[in-house]
Amino acid sequence: MTIDARTLLPIAERAVSIASEIIRTKGPGVITAKGDRDMATEVDYAVEHAVRELLSRETPEIGFLGEEEGVSRSGDSLIWALDPVDGTANFLHGIPLCGVSLGLVDKNMPTLGVIDLPFLNLRYSAAEGAGAQANGLNIQVSEACDLQTAIVAIGDYAVGENAQDRNRPRLALTQELAARVQRVRMFGSAAIDLAWVADGRIDASIMLSNNAWDTAAGVIIAREAGAAVVDLDGSPHTMNSAATLAAGPGILAVLVELAAEAHKGRRIVKPGIVR
Repeated sequence: MTIDARTLLPIAERAVSIASEIIRTKGPGVITAKGDRDMATEVDYAVEHAVRELLSRETPEIGFLGEEEGVSRSGDSLIWALDPVDGTANFLHGIPLCGVSLGLVDKNMPTLGVIDLPFLNLRYSAAEGAGAQANGLNIQVSEACDLQTAIVAIGDYAVGENAQDRNRPRLALTQELAARVQRVRMFGSAAIDLAWVADGRIDASIMLSNNAWDTAAGVIIAREAGAAVVDLDGSPHTMNSAATLAAGPGILAVLVELAAEAHKGRRIVKPGIVR
C-alpha cells in the first residue's frame, strides 16, 4: 500500500502534540534499565502507549514500531516509527535537548516526519514533496562549502556489548573532525541532529548507527529542507542503512570520505580535504 504522506500529516501532528504534552508535564518517574548505561523512563512508555493508541485508532491499516516495545502492529508496506523520548539521558538530567520523533516509513524510505522539542518550543515537520517547516515556517539546509566554517554534530558513543570496538571508529572520526571543522557538537539526540541540519543551525550530522525510530522523522525533514542524507558509502539512506550522514551538498562528499576512512580504521592524511 502506498499513500500520499501529506494526507497523514495532521494525524501525526496530533499524535506528537499528545506526546509533547506528556513530556512537558510529567517527571521521569520509574526508571527501567535496558542495558549498560541505557534506560527508559516512565514517560517513554506513557508516550509510546498514547501515540500507539491514537495511531491504531486513526490509521489501523498502518503498522507501528516503537523504541520501547518494538513492533506492535504490522502493516503492508507502511509503518509508523516512534522514538517517544529521543534523548532520554538528557531528559533524566533536566537537559532540554530531548523530544518526540515520529516518522512514517514506506518500503524502508521515510515519507513523513514530525519532531517536537517541548522544552525548546520547536516543532519540525515534513512530508514528501511538501518541503520542511519549523513552527510552520519553511526551512532550508545550510549552504556551507568549507569544513573550516562548519559545525558538525556527531552521534552518541556506543555503550553496551562490544562498546570499545564500536567506539574506535567514532573516536577516530571525532579526532579527524576536530582537526578540520569549526566545531564538533554532540547533542545526544538523533532527532535534534537531523532537524538542526534541516534548519541550517548546524551544517552536518554524522551518526555511525541507524535505528528507524531514531532517524525516520529526521531524515525526511532534512531531505525536504535540501540536505543529502546518505549511508556510510555515500549511497542514499534507507532504514536499512548502517550509518546516517546528513549535510548540504557543499560538504557532503568530504564528510562521507572522512567517515568511511575512520570506520575502516585508516589514518587520514589529506590536509586538502577541507577545501
